[in-house]
Amino acid sequence: MSRLTARLALSCAVSLALSAPLAQAQTTSQPSPAPVPAPRSVPSSFADLANRLLPSVVNVSTSAVLKPGKDEDKGPDSSSPDGPQVPQFPPGSPLEKFFHDYMTHKPAPNRPPRRMQALGSGFILDPAGIIVTNNHVIEGADQVSVTLQDGTELPARIVGRDSQVDLAVLEVKPKHPLPAVPLGHSDAARIGDWVVAIGNPFGLNGTVTAGIISSRGRNVEHGLYDDYIQTDAAINRGNSGGPLFNLSGEVIGINTLIYGGAGGDSIGIGFAIPADDARGIIDQLRKTGHVSRGWMGLKFQNVSYEIAEDLDFHKADGTIGKGALVSEVGPKSPASQAGLQVGDIITRVGDQDVTGQTMPRIIASILPGRKTELTVWHKGSTRTLPITLAQSPNAPDMPPSDTHQPTHTKAAFGELGLTVRSIDAEMRTQYALTDDQRGVLVDRVEPSSPATSRGIAVGNVITQVGQDQIDTPDAFAKAIHQAQEQKKTEVLLLVQDDDGLRWVPVPFLGN
Repeated sequence: MSRLTARLALSCAVSLALSAPLAQAQTTSQPSPAPVPAPRSVPSSFADLANRLLPSVVNVSTSAVLKPGKDEDKGPDSSSPDGPQVPQFPPGSPLEKFFHDYMTHKPAPNRPPRRMQALGSGFILDPAGIIVTNNHVIEGADQVSVTLQDGTELPARIVGRDSQVDLAVLEVKPKHPLPAVPLGHSDAARIGDWVVAIGNPFGLNGTVTAGIISSRGRNVEHGLYDDYIQTDAAINRGNSGGPLFNLSGEVIGINTLIYGGAGGDSIGIGFAIPADDARGIIDQLRKTGHVSRGWMGLKFQNVSYEIAEDLDFHKADGTIGKGALVSEVGPKSPASQAGLQVGDIITRVGDQDVTGQTMPRIIASILPGRKTELTVWHKGSTRTLPITLAQSPNAPDMPPSDTHQPTHTKAAFGELGLTVRSIDAEMRTQYALTDDQRGVLVDRVEPSSPATSRGIAVGNVITQVGQDQIDTPDAFAKAIHQAQEQKKTEVLLLVQDDDGLRWVPVPFLGN
């Protein structure tokens, strides 16, 4: 299969899974035929379903700093396929020309960083304010906000994110419980079931489209965990992170990709992350902020028809076997310790049948340290091997710390002669700070103060007080007060300036 050049789209879909009563089996002396679902007519309207689900779909707006020389060619006309998209304007319109000129302009080397706005979709999973979207919608953002259907805009904190499956969890603090929707069971959805998309394509909030599930288990070579639901429901830029519902109003998928035509517009081929794949990822993100994945330490490939024939690999009923063919076993890896060998074929992990396509996500869903069993075909015979999975060597994606500003954004310390503030999007732009910069920013230094005498200046970043890392003015204040309670005459600060990090002992006023 040729590689699909799938483009990330911003989409939200509602899948309508039709269930039908089984036809009565005939009672004869011959074996009964397989039950066939009775056909149902096309729904006369999706209005009631859409009216019920619209309040659960949100607009996700992000802001990020673009540094000079980085991402300068990216924008609505040449957007990276791995990042959020912005709405396009009608060709030839003044706004289109302005946006094109602005986004493709190459800044001078000494020009300060500029800001980039982007839009996506999401859905409310928990009435307390938990929202699910795509990782590519919020990746690199230093400010995230969520707009509800009624126009209420709320600042959002990134609880956790995972680039491997392209999921992110946000949190807002609403005054009242929000209308949430449940995760359904995508494995029960069938090809041909109706789907409805609700999202914010091109910034058009609350757009509803309908279609069917076109295929299941699609591998579009977008990553290691390809297992997408394909749908022909119209999804476009601006819908990424939105839900795919069934007729019961359950989320069976999260839309994340489109196979687009010219300019990335929808041609009726969209892809959604199955809810049954996303469920465990979302749970981990909510609990820990990142995803821990199991790891076996081997390489494998899918067993094709030709490979199965060459190896005489068949099931008990004589049909061609399916599984993952081991091509390399890492030394001292969990796979090696379990006794796996090159040429073995893994057919089951625990109680789940696997192929070379499905095994990565099944293994990754098992937490490190957990024990499971592998069913392995070895030179014509089947055996069961116990294995304890290790932690994946790939570092997890960690969420930024400043997408939700603390309660107190400033604090003054007369005993040191300085004022510090939290690092927000504006400060990152003004002082050209990186997206992963941590600490508090020096906002003011009093003349003739202890801080001035030690060379601390406005724009410096304080990252630690002694051995304690600090990210907010309140945390800085707590560390200073602890030093004072311990009767210390000075405090040791780790300060970052244009020359890098340095330790600075700063005496308290009067010492």
